[in-house]
Amino acid sequence: MSPHYLLDTHVVVRWLAEPKKLSRDQTRALDETQRRGEPVAVSAMTLLEIAMLFAERSHRIRGSASDFFDELKANPIFQILPLTIDIALEVGFLGSLMRDLADRAIVATARVHRLGLLTSDQRIAESHLVSVIE
Repeated sequence: MSPHYLLDTHVVVRWLAEPKKLSRDQTRALDETQRRGEPVAVSAMTLLEIAMLFAERSHRIRGSASDFFDELKANPIFQILPLTIDIALEVGFLGSLMRDLADRAIVATARVHRLGLLTSDQRIAESHLVSVIE
């Protein structure tokens, strides 16, 4: 079964560590996805951002990065999408439209795979470059 949604970095972190911080619409979409037994996609760029959150200690996630990634790896609902040439080309296209490289890579991943994006990032939502659930 293929995913319908890509999760932005903060949505992944909130879902695993602080689910009450997800929006009502995000919670509803994730609940429906789980009910249907569908996977959710996570960009490889999100893994790098999570690693940086741990390295910079700019988070309130309990445990270590290793524990967090073990949980992510063990849960079959998460489908990690690699960075590909098509995504790299899309990142290049988005360069003039979005400043943050990680945001560009995540949006490009959603666009290339034709996925909706669960995000709390207002700049991404307001860009209208991808369908979002805030």
